[in-house]
Amino acid sequence: MRNPQPKEWCSAEYSQQRIADYKPFNFVDGEGVRNSLYVSGCLFACEGCFNKAVQNFRYGTPYTIELENQILADLAHDYVQGLTLLGGEPFLNTAVCLQLVQRVRQTFGHQKDIWSWSGYTFEELLQETEDKLALLQQIDILVDGRFELSKRNLNLQFRGSSNQRIIDVPKSLAAGQAIIWDKCLDAEQQYEQIKKQALI
Repeated sequence: MRNPQPKEWCSAEYSQQRIADYKPFNFVDGEGVRNSLYVSGCLFACEGCFNKAVQNFRYGTPYTIELENQILADLAHDYVQGLTLLGGEPFLNTAVCLQLVQRVRQTFGHQKDIWSWSGYTFEELLQETEDKLALLQQIDILVDGRFELSKRNLNLQFRGSSNQRIIDVPKSLAAGQAIIWDKCLDAEQQYEQIKKQALI
């Protein structure tokens, strides 16, 4: 796992403006029905990364205006709660992600929420480049921090290791410190215990 200094990694130097996948109408990448964009490229190189192929900035296909239009059309459905940005690392693909989220806000305002996963912590992003801060300011919920294999926990909601947090970004920006999403609900029992109880 790599730990960058503030402003060490610049999106413009690494991003190839490519995406690994787009998954509309899913239920796993945040609250409610979501449209999820997986961008290509990540420098954190976390041990145990579940999406290792997507660490390559040249993986996948180029982001296009046609895809952007499709995402906006998919978001227009009443039953879709919002957009999710994953990867890869969205904050190392700001040319793609900023363009998209700005269109989402122009089209829907805050009727649709925006989630993002990032290897950066909230505190690190506050010390980052202007483009990363601009993207952060457009996001409602940030799942932050590197995945740490030694802290892996399958009982956590929307995240893989216990160091990661689900952060309410508007509240956190207003407070100047990370405020945990008030709907965060982790399982209290391990899956193994649940399985044993089911057998009794």
